[in-house]
Amino acid sequence: MKFRKVIKTLKSEKSTETESEYPKKGALRENIEAILVAIVIALFIRTFVVQAFKIPSGSMKQTLQIGDHILVNKFIYGVKVPYLHETIIPLKKPRRGDIIVFKYPVDPHKDFIKRVIGIPGDEIEIRDKKLYVNQKRVNHDYGVYTDSRILSANVRPRDNFGPVTVPQHSLFVMGDNRDESFDSRFWGFVDYKALNGKAFIIYWSWDKENFGVRWNRLGQILK
Repeated sequence: MKFRKVIKTLKSEKSTETESEYPKKGALRENIEAILVAIVIALFIRTFVVQAFKIPSGSMKQTLQIGDHILVNKFIYGVKVPYLHETIIPLKKPRRGDIIVFKYPVDPHKDFIKRVIGIPGDEIEIRDKKLYVNQKRVNHDYGVYTDSRILSANVRPRDNFGPVTVPQHSLFVMGDNRDESFDSRFWGFVDYKALNGKAFIIYWSWDKENFGVRWNRLGQILK
Protein backbone atom coordinates (compact mmCIF):
# COMPACT_ATOMS: atom_id res chain seq x y z
CA MET A 1 0.00 0.00 0.00
CA LYS A 2 2.78 2.38 0.92
CA PHE A 3 4.55 1.61 -2.36
CA ARG A 4 1.42 2.46 -4.36
CA LYS A 5 1.03 5.73 -2.47
CA VAL A 6 4.64 6.69 -3.27
CA ILE A 7 4.07 5.97 -6.99
CA LYS A 8 0.87 8.04 -7.01
CA THR A 9 2.67 10.88 -5.25
CA LEU A 10 5.52 10.82 -7.80
CA LYS A 11 3.06 10.75 -10.70
CA SER A 12 1.15 13.66 -9.18
CA GLU A 13 4.32 15.74 -8.77
CA LYS A 14 5.49 14.94 -12.32
CA SER A 15 2.10 15.92 -13.70
CA THR A 16 2.18 19.19 -11.76
CA GLU A 17 5.67 20.05 -13.03
CA THR A 18 4.71 19.26 -16.64
CA GLU A 19 1.56 21.34 -16.45
CA SER A 20 3.50 24.28 -15.03
CA GLU A 21 5.84 24.20 -18.02
CA TYR A 22 3.15 24.46 -20.70
CA PRO A 23 1.83 27.91 -19.78
CA LYS A 24 5.38 29.31 -20.09
CA LYS A 25 5.85 27.83 -23.54
CA GLY A 26 2.35 28.94 -24.54
CA ALA A 27 2.96 32.50 -23.33
CA LEU A 28 6.24 32.70 -25.25
CA ARG A 29 4.58 31.40 -28.39
CA GLU A 30 1.70 33.86 -27.98
CA ASN A 31 4.13 36.78 -27.59
CA ILE A 32 6.06 35.76 -30.71
CA GLU A 33 2.84 35.39 -32.68
CA ALA A 34 1.63 38.79 -31.47
CA ILE A 35 4.91 40.42 -32.53
CA LEU A 36 4.79 38.76 -35.96
CA VAL A 37 1.17 39.84 -36.47
CA ALA A 38 2.06 43.39 -35.45
CA ILE A 39 4.96 43.43 -37.92
CA VAL A 40 2.76 42.12 -40.73
CA ILE A 41 0.07 44.70 -39.96
CA ALA A 42 2.67 47.51 -39.81
CA LEU A 43 4.16 46.44 -43.15
CA PHE A 44 0.70 46.21 -44.69
CA ILE A 45 -0.23 49.68 -43.46
CA ARG A 46 3.08 51.15 -44.64
CA THR A 47 2.80 49.49 -48.05
CA PHE A 48 -0.87 50.04 -48.83
CA VAL A 49 -2.43 52.54 -46.41
CA VAL A 50 -0.27 55.31 -44.93
CA GLN A 51 3.42 56.16 -44.71
CA ALA A 52 5.41 58.79 -42.86
CA PHE A 53 7.85 61.15 -44.57
CA LYS A 54 10.15 63.92 -43.37
CA ILE A 55 10.62 67.20 -45.26
CA PRO A 56 14.37 67.71 -45.86
CA SER A 57 14.35 70.89 -47.99
CA GLY A 58 12.60 74.21 -48.40
CA SER A 59 11.15 73.65 -51.88
CA MET A 60 7.58 73.59 -50.51
CA LYS A 61 7.76 76.65 -48.24
CA GLN A 62 5.62 78.14 -46.85
CA THR A 63 3.24 75.18 -47.00
CA LEU A 64 5.84 72.77 -45.64
CA GLN A 65 8.83 73.68 -43.51
CA ILE A 66 12.14 71.85 -43.19
CA GLY A 67 11.65 69.38 -40.33
CA ASP A 68 7.93 68.82 -40.88
CA HIS A 69 6.91 65.17 -40.60
CA ILE A 70 3.92 64.26 -42.73
CA LEU A 71 1.62 61.33 -43.37
CA VAL A 72 0.87 60.23 -46.92
CA ASN A 73 -2.29 58.45 -48.03
CA LYS A 74 -0.96 55.59 -50.17
CA PHE A 75 -4.22 54.10 -51.45
CA ILE A 76 -6.04 57.25 -52.55
CA TYR A 77 -4.77 56.90 -56.13
CA GLY A 78 -5.22 53.12 -56.22
CA VAL A 79 -3.79 49.92 -54.78
CA LYS A 80 -0.43 48.98 -56.30
CA VAL A 81 1.61 45.79 -56.46
CA PRO A 82 4.69 46.37 -54.26
CA TYR A 83 7.95 46.93 -56.15
CA LEU A 84 6.23 46.59 -59.55
CA HIS A 85 4.29 49.85 -59.02
CA GLU A 86 1.44 48.55 -61.16
CA THR A 87 -2.02 49.72 -60.07
CA ILE A 88 -4.35 46.74 -59.65
CA ILE A 89 -7.31 48.60 -58.11
CA PRO A 90 -7.63 52.13 -59.53
CA LEU A 91 -9.40 54.68 -57.33
CA LYS A 92 -9.01 58.46 -57.69
CA LYS A 93 -6.79 60.23 -60.18
CA PRO A 94 -4.45 63.03 -59.04
CA ARG A 95 -5.95 66.49 -59.30
CA ARG A 96 -4.43 69.92 -59.74
CA GLY A 97 -3.42 71.25 -56.34
CA ASP A 98 -2.73 67.86 -54.74
CA ILE A 99 0.49 67.64 -52.74
CA ILE A 100 2.06 64.36 -53.78
CA VAL A 101 5.05 62.24 -52.79
CA PHE A 102 6.69 60.32 -55.64
CA LYS A 103 9.83 58.58 -56.79
CA TYR A 104 12.22 61.10 -58.29
CA PRO A 105 12.27 60.21 -62.04
CA VAL A 106 16.03 60.70 -62.32
CA ASP A 107 16.81 58.59 -59.23
CA PRO A 108 13.90 56.36 -58.08
CA HIS A 109 15.69 55.68 -54.79
CA LYS A 110 14.82 59.23 -53.72
CA ASP A 111 11.38 60.49 -52.72
CA PHE A 112 10.26 63.98 -53.76
CA ILE A 113 7.29 66.05 -52.65
CA LYS A 114 5.69 68.67 -54.91
CA ARG A 115 2.30 70.05 -55.88
CA VAL A 116 0.40 68.96 -58.98
CA ILE A 117 0.14 71.83 -61.45
CA GLY A 118 -0.85 70.01 -64.62
CA ILE A 119 -2.70 66.75 -65.31
CA PRO A 120 -2.73 64.72 -68.56
CA GLY A 121 -3.64 66.89 -71.55
CA ASP A 122 -2.93 70.23 -69.85
CA GLU A 123 -0.76 72.80 -71.60
CA ILE A 124 1.74 74.38 -69.23
CA GLU A 125 3.61 77.62 -69.86
CA ILE A 126 5.53 80.07 -67.69
CA ARG A 127 6.21 83.59 -68.92
CA ASP A 128 8.22 85.92 -66.65
CA LYS A 129 7.24 83.94 -63.53
CA LYS A 130 3.57 83.98 -64.54
CA LEU A 131 2.02 80.52 -64.74
CA TYR A 132 -0.47 79.61 -67.48
CA VAL A 133 -2.47 76.40 -67.56
CA ASN A 134 -4.35 75.81 -70.80
CA GLN A 135 -3.52 79.39 -71.79
CA LYS A 136 -5.22 80.80 -68.68
CA ARG A 137 -3.26 82.72 -66.06
CA VAL A 138 -3.15 80.89 -62.73
CA ASN A 139 -2.15 82.73 -59.56
CA HIS A 140 -2.00 80.24 -56.71
CA ASP A 141 -2.15 81.56 -53.16
CA TYR A 142 0.39 78.95 -52.09
CA GLY A 143 2.90 79.82 -54.83
CA VAL A 144 5.70 81.97 -53.35
CA TYR A 145 8.39 83.92 -55.24
CA THR A 146 11.42 85.08 -53.28
CA ASP A 147 13.73 86.26 -56.08
CA SER A 148 12.88 89.47 -57.93
CA ARG A 149 15.13 88.53 -60.86
CA ILE A 150 13.59 87.10 -64.01
CA LEU A 151 15.83 84.63 -65.79
CA SER A 152 15.59 83.85 -69.48
CA ALA A 153 14.88 80.32 -70.65
CA ASN A 154 18.41 80.16 -72.06
CA VAL A 155 19.85 80.58 -68.57
CA ARG A 156 17.39 78.43 -66.57
CA PRO A 157 13.81 77.28 -67.20
CA ARG A 158 12.74 78.59 -63.80
CA ASP A 159 10.98 81.79 -64.92
CA ASN A 160 10.30 81.10 -68.59
CA PHE A 161 9.24 77.66 -69.67
CA GLY A 162 7.20 75.90 -72.34
CA PRO A 163 4.60 75.65 -73.59
CA VAL A 164 4.49 71.86 -73.09
CA THR A 165 1.58 69.41 -73.02
CA VAL A 166 1.40 66.91 -70.17
CA PRO A 167 1.45 63.34 -71.56
CA GLN A 168 -1.08 60.67 -70.62
CA HIS A 169 -0.55 59.00 -67.22
CA SER A 170 1.81 61.83 -66.23
CA LEU A 171 1.82 64.97 -64.09
CA PHE A 172 3.55 68.34 -64.17
CA VAL A 173 4.61 69.31 -60.65
CA MET A 174 6.16 72.35 -58.98
CA GLY A 175 7.25 73.32 -55.50
CA ASP A 176 5.35 76.08 -53.70
CA ASN A 177 8.66 77.89 -53.21
CA ARG A 178 8.76 78.59 -56.94
CA ASP A 179 12.20 80.22 -57.11
CA GLU A 180 13.89 77.52 -54.98
CA SER A 181 12.34 74.32 -56.30
CA PHE A 182 13.90 71.65 -58.48
CA ASP A 183 10.83 70.30 -60.27
CA SER A 184 9.18 69.47 -63.60
CA ARG A 185 10.57 72.64 -65.13
CA PHE A 186 14.02 71.06 -64.89
CA TRP A 187 13.60 67.27 -65.14
CA GLY A 188 10.22 66.67 -66.77
CA PHE A 189 7.02 64.87 -65.88
CA VAL A 190 6.05 62.42 -63.12
CA ASP A 191 4.62 59.12 -64.31
CA TYR A 192 1.63 57.73 -62.43
CA LYS A 193 3.69 54.63 -61.63
CA ALA A 194 6.07 56.78 -59.57
CA LEU A 195 3.34 58.01 -57.20
CA ASN A 196 3.64 57.11 -53.52
CA GLY A 197 0.49 58.94 -52.50
CA LYS A 198 -1.04 62.21 -51.36
CA ALA A 199 0.24 64.13 -48.33
CA PHE A 200 -2.61 65.03 -45.99
CA ILE A 201 -1.41 65.99 -42.49
CA ILE A 202 1.58 67.22 -40.47
CA TYR A 203 1.92 65.00 -37.40
CA TRP A 204 5.24 66.38 -36.09
CA SER A 205 7.44 69.38 -36.77
CA TRP A 206 10.93 70.00 -35.47
CA ASP A 207 12.70 73.35 -35.84
CA LYS A 208 16.36 72.36 -36.00
CA GLU A 209 17.67 75.93 -36.03
CA ASN A 210 15.82 76.94 -32.85
CA PHE A 211 15.93 73.44 -31.36
CA GLY A 212 12.25 73.21 -30.59
CA VAL A 213 8.89 71.79 -31.59
CA ARG A 214 6.62 73.87 -33.83
CA TRP A 215 3.53 73.12 -31.78
CA ASN A 216 1.27 75.26 -33.96
CA ARG A 217 1.94 72.99 -36.95
CA LEU A 218 1.02 69.68 -35.33
CA GLY A 219 -2.17 68.20 -36.76
CA GLN A 220 -2.27 70.73 -39.60
CA ILE A 221 -4.25 69.44 -42.60
CA LEU A 222 -2.43 70.04 -45.89
CA LYS A 223 -4.22 71.83 -48.70
